[in-house]
Amino acid sequence: MYGDENVPREEPRPIVDRLLTPRMTLSPLRVLDTEALHVLWTTPGVRRFLWDDEIIPLKQTADVVRRSHALFAERGLGLWGAQLRDSASRHEEGKLAGFAGYWFFRDPPELELLYGVAEPLWGRGLATELARVMVDYAWAALGFHEVHASTDGGNSASVRVLEKLGFVMTRRAVVGGLDTVFFRLERPSLYSV
Repeated sequence: MYGDENVPREEPRPIVDRLLTPRMTLSPLRVLDTEALHVLWTTPGVRRFLWDDEIIPLKQTADVVRRSHALFAERGLGLWGAQLRDSASRHEEGKLAGFAGYWFFRDPPELELLYGVAEPLWGRGLATELARVMVDYAWAALGFHEVHASTDGGNSASVRVLEKLGFVMTRRAVVGGLDTVFFRLERPSLYSV
């Protein structure tokens, strides 16, 4: 289907197989989520900042899902798909409410927090929930001492999410021709070993 010879025979095995926020359930992205993820990633608002407004091919989304499987197997991290739990506010069947996780960006690769929410659900605080559960996962399950994130300078909504969670801007630079803002969050002492 998507070059299945490169797809692991088993679904990913993260440290935990499900994460909960007050309104969502997150599970590692599966091959079956590829088309729904692709639809989410190619909507105008999401792709604007995630893919620099490029409509990526389905194969590229499938490659990301395969790489996420490998990252879960190797490191217990990757990308998670989010579904709403409240049936009264249920998003359309078969669509992801959002995604979140850790991904490598740039060269040399830098591991960063990544999250996004389907456009019809914007403005409800779901991005903050996704980012918060990923930060908690980083501290409690992955043992990170700090979490890094970056966003386009013009993505004020993402900047607000990071600032709400206590991230501190560390630098601003032009990366690939884009104004990029970099953030860091240090692990609080309550998670210290």
